[in-house]
Amino acid sequence: MIKGLNKIEVITFFVEDLAATRAFYEETLGLEVVYSDDVSAVVKLENLMINILHTDKADTLVEPRPVAAAEAGTRQLFTFEVADANAVFEELKAHGVTILNGPTDRPWGRRTISFLDPAGNVLEIAQVL
Repeated sequence: MIKGLNKIEVITFFVEDLAATRAFYEETLGLEVVYSDDVSAVVKLENLMINILHTDKADTLVEPRPVAAAEAGTRQLFTFEVADANAVFEELKAHGVTILNGPTDRPWGRRTISFLDPAGNVLEIAQVL
């Protein structure tokens, strides 16, 4: 067993439109940009960071695997815990965020809402019920 693999530090999203995706995380979600250059921006959450990386530079991170196109479909879901899902839902709508589904009360005790960032990544908010 490999020990020490119990804390994720950074999640990297591959994006076509760096400016729009950075603005979404920085301005709409209110996250602090802790690093940026011509091809990336890193935003900080309380417990991890999201690296927003232009797809032109993503291949070196995953080679020899190809970088999938945004239209290829969803392969991950990241969930933000919130105290009031309905209130955050209204804020997301007010910012013009594309809502996929919800609010939905799930059998595992969460009220969830799924939505898209500008790059097509699916995010979710969840309130403990």
